[in-house]
Amino acid sequence: MKVLFVYYTPSGGVETLNRQRCRALRLAGIEAHCLYYTWGSGMQNYVDFPIYVTRNDIEIKHYLDLHQYAAIIVTTDHLSFPRLRMLGYTGKLILEIQGYGPKDYARTQLISAAPYVNAHASALLNPCTPHITSLFNELYPYIPQYNFNNCFDTTSFTYYAAPAPRSPVIAWLGRIEDNKNWREFLWIGYHLSQYVPELNMWMFEDPQLSIPSEREQFLQLIAELSLEKRLTLFSNVPNADMPYYYSVIGDSGGFLCSTSKVEGAPYGILEAMSCRCPVLTTDSDGVSTSVYHNVTGKFYTLGNIENAVHEGLGLMQDSVLREQIRTQAQGHVQQAFNPHIYAANFAQMLHSI
Repeated sequence: MKVLFVYYTPSGGVETLNRQRCRALRLAGIEAHCLYYTWGSGMQNYVDFPIYVTRNDIEIKHYLDLHQYAAIIVTTDHLSFPRLRMLGYTGKLILEIQGYGPKDYARTQLISAAPYVNAHASALLNPCTPHITSLFNELYPYIPQYNFNNCFDTTSFTYYAAPAPRSPVIAWLGRIEDNKNWREFLWIGYHLSQYVPELNMWMFEDPQLSIPSEREQFLQLIAELSLEKRLTLFSNVPNADMPYYYSVIGDSGGFLCSTSKVEGAPYGILEAMSCRCPVLTTDSDGVSTSVYHNVTGKFYTLGNIENAVHEGLGLMQDSVLREQIRTQAQGHVQQAFNPHIYAANFAQMLHSI
């Protein structure tokens, strides 16, 4: 059985997810391919399954006819449904939502998707994101819905010992845009440095996905807070290199700080947890399956810098709790996001629709 995953561009969490699950689905005898409409930075990551990058209808139809996919899973882009039907595809179409950003935007998009979803979708899929599940129930009560965690291969993406920086590092991962809330990370780092003068700040980003106006404000705030010597920017780090960074961040005594306003199922948090890098995060909805306060990570209240600094200092100074969180987080990812479980859930979904 073959399936196809469709998304706009191979970058960010969806690209990571597709690499992970195309391999995991082999455990259930499913061969998975990916179609992206444009090139993205994730193309630098190694894969051992077919990836197609094209907007050309003739080329897309060729792949559809050649492989006769049993199902096509379209992430976010509901407008692909009539296009795929027009190109002759008659199999199962599944709309998957991994996150839209702000909740009001998610509602608007899923309402506008109604004619396409009702006409073409065999099922709806999301990784147990509470606000998406709620919207599915409200807007599409008669379409089969499937909610299960994404998968994560902790055997290949895991902690390894390496010399750590002498000073603690707090890190941030994302795009320079409003929902990822980069401003809050800069302010947290600024105030945290009043208690930890030797603090380093690392930010991992894809500059191709940043919004120019946001980037201008970003650079301006860095200058206003005098963070130039404390802050290091990393652009388009290959995913295979990230276990090193997460591992040394954890061993430095620092943590990953996720400041997002709303998330679907962020892979950066799972990656950090698998590498024993503690996580401080907003309760951004989609993290509810991975982070449990003072068990597998720490929450702070969105917009409350004082609370974030308090919880961050707790992660850095309470060595007993810190080690408990590192160990419990790593174990949680191994169990709850196991590729075998994902493959079984996915196969069950395909056979039941």
